[in-house]
Amino acid sequence: MDLFATIYSASTWIVPILIAITFHEAAHALAAWKLGDDTAHRLGRVTFNPLKHVDPFGTILLPALLFLTKAPFLFGWAKPVPVAFGRLGNPRRDMALVALAGPLTNVVLALISAVLLRVVPLLPGTVAPWLVQTLYQSILLNLILAIFNMFPLPPLDGGRVALSVLPKALAKPFAKLERYGFLILLGIIFLLPMLGRQFGADLNVFRWAVAIPLQWLTPFFLAVAGVAQ
Repeated sequence: MDLFATIYSASTWIVPILIAITFHEAAHALAAWKLGDDTAHRLGRVTFNPLKHVDPFGTILLPALLFLTKAPFLFGWAKPVPVAFGRLGNPRRDMALVALAGPLTNVVLALISAVLLRVVPLLPGTVAPWLVQTLYQSILLNLILAIFNMFPLPPLDGGRVALSVLPKALAKPFAKLERYGFLILLGIIFLLPMLGRQFGADLNVFRWAVAIPLQWLTPFFLAVAGVAQ
């Protein structure tokens, strides 16, 4: 029974995770292709096939480990979409448009999930509970992905947008952070909170950056879903 409950609970996360990352990465690839760079298109990344976007460790193993160990949050990543920004029609502007395509797609997916929650009562009772939980997870997950990816640190989407609007004198040194971006991100998510606990301070920047916008946005999507608050 415990195994069944684990599989049931995991499935309500796995389905929205695969859809969220697949559409997010496909949106980047499609935007780049339409704006002049066909690199991702030639690699088959303009697709809704999740196998093209899944990173074995970042998409499967790490989130599964965090889920099974009952970590307070899930964390992971997909294979980044390669973009040759110099091939875009207007590189500085189009860099921002390509970057924004992913988070905006996640917001749309959250909105679709909220609308679908309204039609769940019309479905058979055996399917409805699983679908309700999955759609709730989809709203939460897609909003978190959209907010998190807009954090202004390369190589996140927010970092790309920042690069496109910063003056060139500032953009060049800021772009150099990209090679260290993943390590900086891990430090922000894991190391800073640990240091904060040692010194009795709240240094959970990740929670501030994600939880507060999530708290603002969630009531709107629940209202669309017809959920009383």
